[in-house]
Amino acid sequence: MTDLPALKKALLNPGIYPDRPKEVRWVETHISLVFLTGTYAYKIKKPVNFGFLDFTSLDKRKRFCEQEVTLNRRLAPGLYLGVPNITEDNGKISFEGKGRVIEYAVKMRQVPEKFLMNRLVEQNKVTPKMMEAVSEKLVHFYSSAETSDYIESFARPERVKQDTDENFEQTERYIGVTISRDVYETIRKRTDCFFRDKEKIFYQRIASHRIRDCHGDLRLEHIFWGDEISIIDCIEFNERFRYTDVAADIGFLAMDIDYYGKPDLNEPLLRTYIEKSGDSDVLKVLDFYKCYRAYVRGKVDSFQLDDPNIPGEKKSGALKRAQKYFDLSCQYAKRF
Repeated sequence: MTDLPALKKALLNPGIYPDRPKEVRWVETHISLVFLTGTYAYKIKKPVNFGFLDFTSLDKRKRFCEQEVTLNRRLAPGLYLGVPNITEDNGKISFEGKGRVIEYAVKMRQVPEKFLMNRLVEQNKVTPKMMEAVSEKLVHFYSSAETSDYIESFARPERVKQDTDENFEQTERYIGVTISRDVYETIRKRTDCFFRDKEKIFYQRIASHRIRDCHGDLRLEHIFWGDEISIIDCIEFNERFRYTDVAADIGFLAMDIDYYGKPDLNEPLLRTYIEKSGDSDVLKVLDFYKCYRAYVRGKVDSFQLDDPNIPGEKKSGALKRAQKYFDLSCQYAKRF
Protein backbone atom coordinates (compact mmCIF):
# COMPACT_ATOMS: atom_id res chain seq x y z
CA MET A 1 0.00 0.00 0.00
CA THR A 2 1.11 3.55 -0.75
CA ASP A 3 2.25 5.61 2.24
CA LEU A 4 -0.03 8.55 1.46
CA PRO A 5 1.38 11.07 3.97
CA ALA A 6 4.94 10.43 2.76
CA LEU A 7 3.93 10.57 -0.89
CA LYS A 8 1.98 13.78 -0.34
CA LYS A 9 4.97 15.40 1.35
CA ALA A 10 7.22 14.41 -1.54
CA LEU A 11 4.82 15.65 -4.21
CA LEU A 12 4.52 19.05 -2.54
CA ASN A 13 8.21 19.60 -3.38
CA PRO A 14 8.39 21.72 -6.57
CA GLY A 15 11.85 20.36 -7.32
CA ILE A 16 10.63 16.92 -8.42
CA TYR A 17 8.37 18.22 -11.21
CA PRO A 18 9.60 18.40 -14.82
CA ASP A 19 8.26 21.96 -15.26
CA ARG A 20 9.92 23.19 -12.02
CA PRO A 21 6.99 25.22 -10.67
CA LYS A 22 7.49 27.91 -8.03
CA GLU A 23 4.96 26.21 -5.75
CA VAL A 24 2.64 23.22 -5.64
CA ARG A 25 -0.91 23.28 -4.29
CA TRP A 26 -2.98 20.22 -3.57
CA VAL A 27 -6.63 19.25 -3.19
CA GLU A 28 -8.07 16.03 -1.84
CA THR A 29 -11.20 13.99 -2.49
CA HIS A 30 -12.34 10.67 -1.04
CA ILE A 31 -10.56 8.81 -3.87
CA SER A 32 -7.69 11.00 -5.03
CA LEU A 33 -5.00 13.58 -4.35
CA VAL A 34 -4.46 16.26 -6.98
CA PHE A 35 -1.27 18.30 -7.14
CA LEU A 36 -1.39 21.61 -9.03
CA THR A 37 1.74 23.25 -10.43
CA GLY A 38 0.07 26.18 -12.17
CA THR A 39 0.66 24.64 -15.59
CA TYR A 40 -0.22 20.99 -14.97
CA ALA A 41 -2.33 18.91 -12.62
CA TYR A 42 -1.22 15.47 -11.41
CA LYS A 43 -3.91 13.21 -10.00
CA ILE A 44 -2.93 10.31 -7.71
CA LYS A 45 -5.48 7.62 -6.91
CA LYS A 46 -5.76 6.64 -3.25
CA PRO A 47 -5.35 2.92 -2.41
CA VAL A 48 -9.00 2.59 -1.34
CA ASN A 49 -11.80 0.09 -1.88
CA PHE A 50 -15.39 1.32 -1.63
CA GLY A 51 -16.97 -1.69 -3.27
CA PHE A 52 -17.97 0.27 -6.35
CA LEU A 53 -14.28 1.06 -6.96
CA ASP A 54 -11.07 -0.75 -6.06
CA PHE A 55 -7.72 1.05 -6.25
CA THR A 56 -5.96 -1.16 -3.72
CA SER A 57 -3.17 -2.47 -5.97
CA LEU A 58 -0.58 -0.55 -7.97
CA ASP A 59 -1.55 -2.44 -11.14
CA LYS A 60 -5.18 -1.41 -10.71
CA ARG A 61 -4.25 2.22 -10.16
CA LYS A 62 -2.12 2.17 -13.31
CA ARG A 63 -4.93 0.63 -15.34
CA PHE A 64 -7.51 3.12 -14.12
CA CYS A 65 -5.15 6.06 -14.71
CA GLU A 66 -4.77 4.92 -18.32
CA GLN A 67 -8.53 4.41 -18.59
CA GLU A 68 -9.15 7.89 -17.22
CA VAL A 69 -6.95 9.50 -19.87
CA THR A 70 -8.50 7.51 -22.73
CA LEU A 71 -12.11 8.16 -21.73
CA ASN A 72 -11.70 11.83 -20.91
CA ARG A 73 -10.11 12.56 -24.25
CA ARG A 74 -13.61 12.10 -25.71
CA LEU A 75 -14.83 15.41 -24.23
CA ALA A 76 -11.53 17.13 -23.37
CA PRO A 77 -8.98 15.94 -25.95
CA GLY A 78 -6.51 18.76 -25.37
CA LEU A 79 -6.35 18.52 -21.58
CA TYR A 80 -5.38 14.90 -20.82
CA LEU A 81 -1.68 14.37 -21.49
CA GLY A 82 -0.75 10.91 -20.20
CA VAL A 83 0.21 8.69 -17.25
CA PRO A 84 3.71 9.39 -15.90
CA ASN A 85 5.45 7.02 -13.48
CA ILE A 86 6.37 8.16 -9.99
CA THR A 87 9.59 6.45 -9.01
CA GLU A 88 11.73 6.02 -5.90
CA ASP A 89 15.48 5.51 -5.93
CA ASN A 90 17.42 5.42 -2.66
CA GLY A 91 14.75 7.46 -0.94
CA LYS A 92 14.46 10.01 -3.75
CA ILE A 93 11.00 10.33 -5.31
CA SER A 94 10.69 11.76 -8.82
CA PHE A 95 8.61 11.66 -11.99
CA GLU A 96 9.88 9.22 -14.62
CA GLY A 97 13.11 8.77 -12.67
CA LYS A 98 15.30 5.78 -11.93
CA GLY A 99 14.43 3.07 -9.46
CA ARG A 100 11.18 1.28 -8.78
CA VAL A 101 7.77 2.61 -9.75
CA ILE A 102 5.81 3.39 -6.60
CA GLU A 103 2.81 5.16 -8.08
CA TYR A 104 1.16 6.49 -11.24
CA ALA A 105 -0.47 9.82 -11.97
CA VAL A 106 -2.91 11.25 -14.48
CA LYS A 107 -1.24 14.31 -16.00
CA MET A 108 -3.50 17.11 -17.24
CA ARG A 109 -3.18 20.68 -18.31
CA GLN A 110 -4.30 22.74 -15.33
CA VAL A 111 -7.33 24.83 -16.23
CA PRO A 112 -8.03 28.20 -14.58
CA GLU A 113 -10.58 27.42 -11.89
CA LYS A 114 -12.36 30.72 -12.49
CA PHE A 115 -13.60 29.31 -15.81
CA LEU A 116 -15.14 26.17 -14.33
CA MET A 117 -18.90 26.46 -14.57
CA ASN A 118 -19.59 26.01 -10.87
CA ARG A 119 -17.49 29.13 -10.24
CA LEU A 120 -19.22 30.97 -13.06
CA VAL A 121 -22.65 29.98 -11.73
CA GLU A 122 -21.76 31.25 -8.27
CA GLN A 123 -20.92 34.62 -9.83
CA ASN A 124 -24.11 34.69 -11.96
CA LYS A 125 -21.99 34.60 -15.12
CA VAL A 126 -23.68 31.61 -16.79
CA THR A 127 -26.20 32.63 -19.44
CA PRO A 128 -28.95 30.66 -21.18
CA LYS A 129 -26.86 30.77 -24.39
CA MET A 130 -23.98 29.11 -22.55
CA MET A 131 -26.26 26.32 -21.36
CA GLU A 132 -27.53 25.85 -24.90
CA ALA A 133 -23.93 25.46 -26.09
CA VAL A 134 -23.19 22.88 -23.38
CA SER A 135 -26.35 21.00 -24.31
CA GLU A 136 -25.42 20.93 -28.00
CA LYS A 137 -22.00 19.50 -27.13
CA LEU A 138 -23.67 16.79 -25.05
CA VAL A 139 -26.13 15.91 -27.82
CA HIS A 140 -23.22 15.41 -30.21
CA PHE A 141 -21.35 13.35 -27.62
CA TYR A 142 -24.31 11.08 -26.86
CA SER A 143 -25.12 10.56 -30.55
CA SER A 144 -21.60 9.29 -31.21
CA ALA A 145 -20.97 7.53 -27.87
CA GLU A 146 -20.53 3.79 -27.94
CA THR A 147 -23.54 1.56 -27.46
CA SER A 148 -24.18 -2.19 -27.74
CA ASP A 149 -26.43 -4.89 -26.36
CA TYR A 150 -24.00 -5.21 -23.46
CA ILE A 151 -24.04 -1.49 -22.68
CA GLU A 152 -27.83 -1.39 -22.99
CA SER A 153 -28.15 -4.24 -20.49
CA PHE A 154 -26.99 -1.84 -17.78
CA ALA A 155 -30.25 0.12 -18.07
CA ARG A 156 -32.57 -2.80 -17.43
CA PRO A 157 -34.67 -1.98 -14.35
CA GLU A 158 -33.37 -4.87 -12.26
CA ARG A 159 -29.80 -3.79 -13.09
CA VAL A 160 -30.41 -0.14 -12.19
CA LYS A 161 -32.07 -1.28 -8.97
CA GLN A 162 -28.81 -2.93 -7.94
CA ASP A 163 -27.27 0.54 -7.93
CA THR A 164 -30.04 2.15 -5.89
CA ASP A 165 -30.09 -0.77 -3.45
CA GLU A 166 -26.33 -0.42 -3.03
CA ASN A 167 -26.75 3.28 -2.29
CA PHE A 168 -29.30 2.58 0.43
CA GLU A 169 -27.16 -0.18 1.97
CA GLN A 170 -24.03 1.98 1.99
CA THR A 171 -25.78 4.99 3.55
CA GLU A 172 -27.78 3.23 6.25
CA ARG A 173 -25.00 3.89 8.75
CA TYR A 174 -25.34 7.64 8.14
CA ILE A 175 -28.98 7.79 9.24
CA GLY A 176 -29.13 10.43 11.94
CA VAL A 177 -25.82 11.90 10.75
CA THR A 178 -26.18 13.15 7.17
CA ILE A 179 -29.67 11.82 6.40
CA SER A 180 -32.77 11.58 8.57
CA ARG A 181 -34.71 8.35 8.94
CA ASP A 182 -37.77 9.97 7.31
CA VAL A 183 -35.82 11.20 4.27
CA TYR A 184 -34.08 7.84 3.90
CA GLU A 185 -37.34 5.88 4.01
CA THR A 186 -39.17 8.28 1.69
CA ILE A 187 -36.52 8.08 -1.01
CA ARG A 188 -36.18 4.31 -0.71
CA LYS A 189 -39.93 3.67 -0.82
CA ARG A 190 -40.60 5.94 -3.79
CA THR A 191 -37.59 4.62 -5.69
CA ASP A 192 -38.77 1.04 -5.28
CA CYS A 193 -42.29 2.06 -6.36
CA PHE A 194 -40.89 3.67 -9.51
CA PHE A 195 -39.19 0.42 -10.51
CA ARG A 196 -42.43 -1.48 -9.92
CA ASP A 197 -44.89 0.95 -11.51
CA LYS A 198 -42.76 2.37 -14.35
CA GLU A 199 -40.90 -0.74 -15.46
CA LYS A 200 -41.94 -0.33 -19.10
CA ILE A 201 -40.24 3.05 -19.34
CA PHE A 202 -36.81 1.49 -18.83
CA TYR A 203 -37.38 -0.91 -21.72
CA GLN A 204 -38.72 1.91 -23.91
CA ARG A 205 -35.51 3.86 -23.30
CA ILE A 206 -33.46 0.80 -24.27
CA ALA A 207 -35.52 0.26 -27.43
CA SER A 208 -34.92 3.91 -28.37
CA HIS A 209 -31.15 3.36 -28.04
CA ARG A 210 -30.76 6.03 -25.38
CA ILE A 211 -28.29 3.92 -23.41
CA ARG A 212 -24.69 4.93 -24.09
CA ASP A 213 -21.15 4.98 -22.73
CA CYS A 214 -21.70 8.32 -21.00
CA HIS A 215 -19.70 10.64 -18.75
CA GLY A 216 -21.06 9.36 -15.44
CA ASP A 217 -20.19 12.38 -13.27
CA LEU A 218 -21.56 15.32 -15.23
CA ARG A 219 -21.44 18.28 -12.84
CA LEU A 220 -20.84 22.00 -13.23
CA GLU A 221 -17.37 21.79 -11.72
CA HIS A 222 -16.35 19.40 -14.49
CA ILE A 223 -17.26 21.80 -17.33
CA PHE A 224 -14.51 24.19 -18.42
CA TRP A 225 -15.61 27.25 -20.35
CA GLY A 226 -12.50 27.94 -22.42
CA ASP A 227 -11.89 28.66 -26.10
CA GLU A 228 -13.90 25.49 -26.53
CA ILE A 229 -16.06 23.70 -23.98
CA SER A 230 -14.17 20.88 -22.27
CA ILE A 231 -15.81 18.38 -19.94
CA ILE A 232 -13.44 16.55 -17.61
CA ASP A 233 -13.37 13.89 -14.87
CA CYS A 234 -15.68 11.22 -16.26
CA ILE A 235 -16.12 7.96 -14.35
CA GLU A 236 -13.33 5.55 -15.27
CA PHE A 237 -13.38 3.17 -12.33
CA ASN A 238 -16.71 1.40 -12.83
CA GLU A 239 -18.40 0.89 -16.18
CA ARG A 240 -21.83 0.40 -14.62
CA PHE A 241 -21.82 4.06 -13.55
CA ARG A 242 -20.95 5.15 -17.09
CA TYR A 243 -23.02 2.69 -19.15
CA THR A 244 -26.32 4.40 -18.56
CA ASP A 245 -29.33 6.19 -19.93
CA VAL A 246 -28.35 9.59 -21.29
CA ALA A 247 -31.15 10.87 -19.03
CA ALA A 248 -29.10 9.81 -16.01
CA ASP A 249 -26.13 11.74 -17.37
CA ILE A 250 -27.84 14.98 -18.28
CA GLY A 251 -30.01 14.57 -15.19
CA PHE A 252 -26.84 14.75 -13.09
CA LEU A 253 -26.08 18.17 -14.56
CA ALA A 254 -29.68 19.32 -14.13
CA MET A 255 -29.57 18.23 -10.48
CA ASP A 256 -26.31 20.09 -9.92
CA ILE A 257 -27.81 23.24 -11.38
CA ASP A 258 -30.68 22.91 -8.88
CA TYR A 259 -28.16 22.34 -6.07
CA TYR A 260 -26.54 25.68 -6.90
CA GLY A 261 -29.93 27.36 -6.76
CA LYS A 262 -30.16 28.19 -10.47
CA PRO A 263 -33.11 26.09 -11.72
CA ASP A 264 -33.86 28.63 -14.46
CA LEU A 265 -30.72 27.44 -16.28
CA ASN A 266 -32.26 24.02 -16.71
CA GLU A 267 -34.80 25.36 -19.20
CA PRO A 268 -32.27 26.13 -21.97
CA LEU A 269 -30.27 23.00 -21.13
CA LEU A 270 -33.22 20.63 -21.47
CA ARG A 271 -35.04 22.49 -24.24
CA THR A 272 -31.94 22.42 -26.43
CA TYR A 273 -31.25 18.79 -25.61
CA ILE A 274 -34.79 17.73 -26.59
CA GLU A 275 -34.82 19.90 -29.74
CA LYS A 276 -31.46 18.63 -31.00
CA SER A 277 -31.81 14.98 -29.96
CA GLY A 278 -35.53 14.41 -30.45
CA ASP A 279 -35.59 12.71 -27.06
CA SER A 280 -38.81 14.13 -25.58
CA ASP A 281 -39.27 11.00 -23.46
CA VAL A 282 -36.30 12.05 -21.33
CA LEU A 283 -38.77 13.95 -19.13
CA LYS A 284 -40.45 10.68 -18.10
CA VAL A 285 -37.35 9.57 -16.20
CA LEU A 286 -35.57 12.83 -15.46
CA ASP A 287 -36.76 13.29 -11.85
CA PHE A 288 -35.98 9.66 -11.09
CA TYR A 289 -32.40 10.04 -12.25
CA LYS A 290 -32.01 13.46 -10.61
CA CYS A 291 -33.09 11.81 -7.35
CA TYR A 292 -30.58 9.01 -7.89
CA ARG A 293 -27.73 11.39 -8.71
CA ALA A 294 -28.41 13.66 -5.72
CA TYR A 295 -28.40 10.60 -3.50
CA VAL A 296 -25.05 9.48 -4.91
CA ARG A 297 -23.54 12.87 -4.11
CA GLY A 298 -24.91 12.69 -0.58
CA LYS A 299 -23.34 9.26 -0.21
CA VAL A 300 -19.96 10.39 -1.54
CA ASP A 301 -19.81 13.34 0.85
CA SER A 302 -20.87 11.07 3.71
CA PHE A 303 -17.92 8.79 2.97
CA GLN A 304 -15.55 11.68 3.64
CA LEU A 305 -16.60 11.65 7.30
CA ASP A 306 -14.84 8.28 7.66
CA ASP A 307 -11.59 9.25 5.89
CA PRO A 308 -8.78 9.73 8.46
CA ASN A 309 -6.75 11.74 5.94
CA ILE A 310 -9.37 14.50 5.64
CA PRO A 311 -9.14 17.27 8.28
CA GLY A 312 -12.03 18.21 10.52
CA GLU A 313 -12.96 21.48 8.83
CA LYS A 314 -13.33 19.73 5.48
CA LYS A 315 -15.44 17.02 7.09
CA SER A 316 -17.74 19.73 8.43
CA GLY A 317 -18.26 21.00 4.89
CA ALA A 318 -18.86 17.46 3.63
CA LEU A 319 -21.49 16.93 6.32
CA LYS A 320 -23.45 20.02 5.26
CA ARG A 321 -23.22 19.17 1.57
CA ALA A 322 -24.40 15.61 2.18
CA GLN A 323 -27.43 16.80 4.13
CA LYS A 324 -28.32 19.25 1.34
CA TYR A 325 -27.95 16.60 -1.36
CA PHE A 326 -30.10 14.08 0.52
CA ASP A 327 -32.82 16.69 1.07
CA LEU A 328 -32.71 17.55 -2.65
CA SER A 329 -32.96 13.86 -3.53
CA CYS A 330 -36.07 13.64 -1.38
CA GLN A 331 -37.66 16.58 -3.18
CA TYR A 332 -37.24 14.80 -6.50
CA ALA A 333 -38.54 11.52 -5.06
CA LYS A 334 -41.79 13.21 -4.08
CA ARG A 335 -42.38 14.13 -7.73
CA PHE A 336 -42.55 10.56 -9.06
